[in-house]
Parts: sequence; structure tokens; C-alpha cells
Amino acid sequence: MRFSIATAYIDPAELAPLAKAADEAGYHAMALADHVVNLETLTTQYPYTEDGKRRWEAFTPWVDPWVTIGALSAATERLRFFTNVYVLPMRDPFTVAKQIATASVLSGGRVSLGVGMGWCEEEFDLLGESFRKRGARADEMLGLLADLWTGEWVEHHGDFYDVPRLEMTPATAAPVPVYVGGMSTAALRRAARHDGWISDLISTDQAADFRSKIEAERVELGRTNVDFSMIVSLNDALTVDQFQRAEEVGVTDNLTMPWAFYGGFDISLQEKIDGLNRFAEDIMAKLQD
Repeated sequence: MRFSIATAYIDPAELAPLAKAADEAGYHAMALADHVVNLETLTTQYPYTEDGKRRWEAFTPWVDPWVTIGALSAATERLRFFTNVYVLPMRDPFTVAKQIATASVLSGGRVSLGVGMGWCEEEFDLLGESFRKRGARADEMLGLLADLWTGEWVEHHGDFYDVPRLEMTPATAAPVPVYVGGMSTAALRRAARHDGWISDLISTDQAADFRSKIEAERVELGRTNVDFSMIVSLNDALTVDQFQRAEEVGVTDNLTMPWAFYGGFDISLQEKIDGLNRFAEDIMAKLQD
């Protein structure tokens, strides 16, 4: 099992030191969250809490993920980066393709794209993109992005985008894996068509059930021979044995804030780095053995 660092709600000044520490300690990746704005009043309910309230307070920092990945890649050597998750249909495909290709080149190919379809209609409205048919639009975008990243001439005529012959340079430094976030049936089907799935906070038993559903989709698609990453935030894995069980049911990657196991969330930067290193010794090294 590989381990990645979640960074939602963290002070931006702490990101580079944490990335350097994670790189040195042998973590696989760092995940960057995404929102452009945080509206004071919403009619849209937040879908991941029982009461529909957002998990963060006003004035919580949301860095631009691709600017941040470019900066953090310059401070690291091996650590990969992915978005958890980037609201793809809230953007235009050309700006997205350029940002990700640039981050890929600057990082030496150490980027993956984690996408979500978005839940906040008001944020879509502010950015001038339609909330309706966002899933179908994102599917077309993903195909167009893959073409734009080849560095070849591209022409595309689809339901949402009509693109004359053009090229976009630089091409990505390496293929960009695409991970899909979301718990719905549509999200699982979309993930099965790509390179991986990103969960919300779930149990190991739930992870096993989701893996089974995704594999059934992959069988239908004839993709069972293609590598697939299952990136899960677990609410019931604390020990080596528990992480081993998660691996056995198909979890390939654990996304976590490892310092929380030792000191909680509201701690100093040095305590976070100490916790990150301690988790690498207590869990990661023993799993490798």
C-alpha cells in the first residue's frame, strides 16, 4: 500500500515544508484540494455531511492546486501530486490542459488528475459554466485533454466543444493518470473507465464493497488487465494489521493526515512533521517488511 498526504484546510505556508518531509520519509504523493471561492450563503446543500453544512469555516485557505503543485515539485524530487478533487466541468478544457501540462513538465511527470463533477451550483454560475450536464461535459473534456496532451495536431467535434485543428505545447512530460472522486454509481462507472477512484472518508468494509462494484464495471469494459488505483481515506485503520486488511480488499493507496494519529489536527508545523515521520516508521516501514 502507498501513502499520500491530504492537505485540505492547511496553512499554505506549511505546504512546502510538509512536502519536503513527505518526500524524504518515502510517502507516495500529496493531494491538493480545490475550490475557487467560498460563498457565504448557499442554496446548494453540501453532500458529504448529514446536516448539509460545509466541513470548513469561512476564510479557510484554498490554494490553486496547479500553481501549488508547480511550486511544490520544485522543492521535492520523488513525491507525486494529485488533485482531490479538481472540479473539472467548472472550467474550460484549454486552460486546464495548459495548467496540467505545465505542471507535468515542471515536475518531471509527477502529476495525476483527480476529478470531481462538483456539487456547488453557485460556484459554477460565478465561473460561467453550466451546472446541468456537467458529467457528460466532463467526459468529453477528459477525452479532449488526453488529445491536447499528446503534443500532436488535434481536431475535435463533440456535443459540447467544437475545436479546429490546433496544437498545444508543451506536451505533458509523462502520461497523466486520471482518478475520479465520488460515491455515486455514475462516479464509480466513470472511475472504472479511467485509472483510479478517490473516496470520501469510509470504512474498510465500505471500501471492499466499492472495490467490488468498480471491478464489476471494469469487467464489463474489458479493463481488468489495466492498473487501477483505489485511493481511500479510512476511518477504521490505525494499526499495521488494519492497513493490511484494507490492502487485501483492494485499497492500493491510503490518503491521510498522518500527524493526526499522534496529536490531532490543530498542532504546530513541527508536530505535523514529527507525526508524519513517526507514521512512516510505525506503519509504512512495517508494511513494507
